[in-house]
Amino acid sequence: QVQLVESGGGLVQAGGSLRPSCAASARTFSNYAMGWFRQAPGKGREFVASISWSGGRTYYADSVKGRFTISRDNAKNTVYLQMASLKPEDTAVYYCAAMTVAGSRRGDYWGQGTQVTVSS
Repeated sequence: QVQLVESGGGLVQAGGSLRPSCAASARTFSNYAMGWFRQAPGKGREFVASISWSGGRTYYADSVKGRFTISRDNAKNTVYLQMASLKPEDTAVYYCAAMTVAGSRRGDYWGQGTQVTVSS
């Protein structure tokens, strides 16, 4: 089975930083690109960032480029999303995803999500 468990969400003020993480099984982590998606209330799930299985390529949504950084630690089977200069519009449930192709901006398996709330 594919299991993805997010943690590290929370409440921060605008301009602050947060670094949620996603732990996966070794089998999942070593065979998939990984990504982060988010969903705000009343909106669809949108792509945020992704990283290739090797870590050599990264992709970002225009809305977060320059502020967010995705990384993966294969030894720990964990992917991170370093979020800086957070804005209220970043408020959403953030989901970790295993992806067949990082550049596809489409997730194939999903974690349960972690809430990120940015106050103004």
